[in-house]
Amino acid sequence: MIIWGGYQTYLLKDLVNTGAKYNPATDAWTAISTVNAPAPRANHSAVWTGSEMIVWGGWTSGTYFSDGARYNPSTDTWVPISTVNAPAQRTYHFAFWTGSEMIVWGGQNNITGLLNTGGKYNPRTDSWTAISTTNAPPRTSGSSAVWTGSEMIVKSGGDGAGGGRYDPNTDTWTAIRPTNATTAFGPSAVWSGSEMIVWGGSSSGGGRYNPSTDSWTATGTTNAPAPRGSYSAVWTGSEMIIWGGASNNNPYLNSGGRYRPTTDSWVATCDQNAPVGRVSHTAIWTGSEMIVWGGEESNHTTLNTGGRYSTRAISMSNWSWKHLAQILSVGL
Repeated sequence: MIIWGGYQTYLLKDLVNTGAKYNPATDAWTAISTVNAPAPRANHSAVWTGSEMIVWGGWTSGTYFSDGARYNPSTDTWVPISTVNAPAQRTYHFAFWTGSEMIVWGGQNNITGLLNTGGKYNPRTDSWTAISTTNAPPRTSGSSAVWTGSEMIVKSGGDGAGGGRYDPNTDTWTAIRPTNATTAFGPSAVWSGSEMIVWGGSSSGGGRYNPSTDSWTATGTTNAPAPRGSYSAVWTGSEMIIWGGASNNNPYLNSGGRYRPTTDSWVATCDQNAPVGRVSHTAIWTGSEMIVWGGEESNHTTLNTGGRYSTRAISMSNWSWKHLAQILSVGL
């Protein structure tokens, strides 16, 4: 797991351009180089290409970025990426790796507000191509998005809102039918291999979107986690795991749930040895574990702690957490 950038104090003060690599096999951290790394920033995007991490966009106090760099962990080196024809500066945007390009879409800046524009970046040619805006959905607060392997699906936020599907091969958008669309408030969503699963917000409900039928199906609510925002969501290959986040009654949660679409059922995650409750943290699926790291806890204190959650167990009572070794001063 590679961590880079972010902030160390509330209100985006003390931004950093440092980072580290975490190896779960040894429970050890290794600092990464800062030579040619992008300027300190937060709320940027990062995608993994299979050999490099591409960082782009984000902001610092008063400044929005439209630049970035590629980090190669094998050589511990950074290479700045071209800004020619790059999308307008932004933060809180979506970014996905298609297998050959990075797609950047949406987000916001202090010039035009919410954006429904974007671009495709090809690292082989170090070049950008603009994404069509014809039939693109509006970028709304609470939007969520996933990459299916061939398309980017965007679910617009708001009651009764649909969204759009973007095909990078044809540079075209297709509207999503809003009928029965979930009112769940993202932005965390997962791709199951056949459906986009969206969950969370002010209710414990969610929905599954099937692009082959252009239709929505509500997710079950029995045993679902309490409503929350700023949580994380990962897909294990058979389940969506929700963890952490904040609610009106409990602003720093260390609970969660596992949703299995084949049975439309929820099972609570184990809380034994779980990391302290937090929001805005990182969560990834390794193939056998969910790794959670960073975020904020009470009094807006930033964290450099985390844990590894395993779903493999003999019985439901011993799904377990393991705490990560700590690393100093990396940011979020």
